[in-house]
Amino acid sequence: MRILRAAGYRVMPWKNGGGTTAEIAISPDGAGLDDFDWRISMARVETGGPFSSFVGVDRTLAVLEGDGIVLDIAGRPPARLTAASAPLSFPGDVRTGAALIGGPITDLNVMTRRGRFSHAVERLPLQGQVEIVPGDGTTIVLPVGGSIKVPMDSVSLLGPLDALILARTNPELRLEPEGQGHVFVIRLLGLAANG
Repeated sequence: MRILRAAGYRVMPWKNGGGTTAEIAISPDGAGLDDFDWRISMARVETGGPFSSFVGVDRTLAVLEGDGIVLDIAGRPPARLTAASAPLSFPGDVRTGAALIGGPITDLNVMTRRGRFSHAVERLPLQGQVEIVPGDGTTIVLPVGGSIKVPMDSVSLLGPLDALILARTNPELRLEPEGQGHVFVIRLLGLAANG
């Protein structure tokens, strides 16, 4: 179990050069945009336009801040995403464009290499205790808006946009929210080599 602080995230340009992204975590450590197994990041989107293409990658997008975004994913009707919407999953190698609803947004982006890893992203309200049961892979907890008390060796505070990374060997956790907001629970599961 480890905590990654938002202030320490690596900021880098988008693959298509259209903006910047803060990389929360990537596997394997030190991987680039073309050879990761999984990657979790946040992006500040200032204008609409095409998404970067990630061949062989599945991705999930959620809005963290701002009025929202409308995604135009080839073969699907337009999808309107706001901070209250459930996360949206789509292939990273399908032509995708975006239009901002009101102004700049910050989004959460989870990507996994198809055939190597799969992922699921859940958005939960910060109300009462939040119970997290680590699954077979890696579980990442990311609070938005409020903070969470984490019972580690001593109690640690997970601030807004800090990340808690849990392995499958970690025990079930009961997290105590402080303040209003919600929490994203990201589950990453490695797949067998034969798919």
